[in-house]
Amino acid sequence: MKLRIFVEPQQGASYDTLLAVARVAEAEGFDAFFRSDHYLTMGGDGLPGPTDAWVTLAGLARDTTGIRLGTLVTSATFRLPGPLAIAVAQVDAMSGGRVELGLGAGWYDDEHRAYGIPFPETAERFERLEEQLAVVTGLWATPVGQRFGFDGRHYHLADSPALPKPAQDPHPPVIVGGGGKRRTPALAARFADEFNTPFMLPAEAKAQFAVVDRACEDAGRDPATLRRSSALVVCCGADDAEVARRAAAI
Repeated sequence: MKLRIFVEPQQGASYDTLLAVARVAEAEGFDAFFRSDHYLTMGGDGLPGPTDAWVTLAGLARDTTGIRLGTLVTSATFRLPGPLAIAVAQVDAMSGGRVELGLGAGWYDDEHRAYGIPFPETAERFERLEEQLAVVTGLWATPVGQRFGFDGRHYHLADSPALPKPAQDPHPPVIVGGGGKRRTPALAARFADEFNTPFMLPAEAKAQFAVVDRACEDAGRDPATLRRSSALVVCCGADDAEVARRAAAI
């Protein structure tokens, strides 16, 4: 089992704060540093304001040396799939092959209104997520010298050189997660290297993993080839008073 740090900087964190946490995580032997991809606080003033996930990871790619870096999860509503594939491949190269891409449909409508980002209905968001997963992985998988095309309902790519390529072979790990019983497990079975359960009790996570097992079997994939992970809230402190203070702030 690997332990990773996951932070939510939309609640209020500068790049310097994120870098300090990432460097401590690296020094203490944690496997990876992940961050959320949000542009609006979910309580409090959020000062000093949001930081962009992939701009942050690009900085951390150069300011850290060994820890893995990723998103949990990038919102498909924020970026077009072609430029996203380019950005992630570039950050992967900048880090020496330490990047992981978590990709989800997006859900927080308030942040979309706050920053003028279109927010389609749920069905369309999942359609777009499916196409984004196909485009990003398809671009990365296209051999150098060949071309990639995609003609979907929402995205159309023609005669793409599918460059640059990520540092990792065949590509950075792709993470899909959630509590859905049909669409999300099916997408994970088709496209993901890892499935993540978000903030579930152990029994709930176990049940969701069983759903993902069946989705893999339905897709003709060995469930053992899909790595499993769980995002959990951890509250710790030097003494009971510090734990209580931090717990009250969560």
